[in-house]
Amino acid sequence: IPATIEFVDVAGLVKGASRGEGLGNKFLATIRECDCIVHVVRTFEDANTIHVDGKVEPLADAEVVNLELLLADLAHVQRRLEKSSCQGEEREALDMVVECLEKGMPARSAGLSQLQAKAIKSMGLLTLKPVIYAFNVDEVD
Repeated sequence: IPATIEFVDVAGLVKGASRGEGLGNKFLATIRECDCIVHVVRTFEDANTIHVDGKVEPLADAEVVNLELLLADLAHVQRRLEKSSCQGEEREALDMVVECLEKGMPARSAGLSQLQAKAIKSMGLLTLKPVIYAFNVDEVD
């Protein structure tokens, strides 16, 4: 049986998206439903293609997206931890995740067991998802 991959193209993420700026909330909600993130990073210069910051800096662009995903996850996890219904494996997993996020590391770095990962899967944590970086290069390159 051949495998099928469905790509969902969403608008670019800007600084402040974790606070709802730009298309932030819609963007983040769409990503929460995905199994994997393919982050297309622009690496080419073109005067006819405007960049939100006025200059092309692939590393800085990737860092902005990663920070916004991290901040969105941190807020999401902190809200869940405030609820008394968050107990057992879920609380243990989220405590590990929040510790990672507060250090600026993605949730996938928390070293969760399979049971812990399953306990928080429904939260759709953005930094728990695998990431593939695709570089958008100039046609000459």
